[in-house]
Amino acid sequence: MGSQRNCLLLLCALGISAAQAGDDVEQRKQAAVAATKGLVQQLGGALKKEMEAGGPAQAIGVCRDLAPKIAGDLSREHGWQVTRVGTRVRNPLLGIPDAWEQQVLQDFQVRAAAGEAVADMSFSAVVEEPDGRYFRFLKAIPVQAVCLNCHGPVEKIPTAVQEQLASHYPMDRAVGYGEGELRGAVSIKQPMDLPLKTN
Repeated sequence: MGSQRNCLLLLCALGISAAQAGDDVEQRKQAAVAATKGLVQQLGGALKKEMEAGGPAQAIGVCRDLAPKIAGDLSREHGWQVTRVGTRVRNPLLGIPDAWEQQVLQDFQVRAAAGEAVADMSFSAVVEEPDGRYFRFLKAIPVQAVCLNCHGPVEKIPTAVQEQLASHYPMDRAVGYGEGELRGAVSIKQPMDLPLKTN
């Protein structure tokens, strides 16, 4: 009788733990979604402003300087790793996806080929890595019409933009995209042993 009771208590405890773990993962996902939305909105607003002020050549500075700054600020604020990765990389120091990100980006490509809108795609998972457990989140970045000024077919990129790209990104491969294609993703990596910050 005592052993049965102990088993029931253990099962109840495990059930609560599983529910709590599920809640924690969902909270992490919502926090990642919110951070990604904030990053994209800040970049979009700054990009629009620079495009209106000085055209696409001037707007290059938004992706070159502001995007890494915003990602770095978010990383420091939350204790996460927040980056942008690409299917074809413009800056090899910042944009190369790791093995997990590469796999998810490949899955996004398959989903896009099946007709799913790139703008709607995201994926998250708890991943065991050699140095610990992480909640990982990728939100797809689609190529929008304005992006074609810097990422479209080379022959259609304005000369002033090509000159800027050649100067800042001599190893650039992030061209030749069409509108609506998968450009890359916002990637968030949260250590599972680090509690979420609550406001």
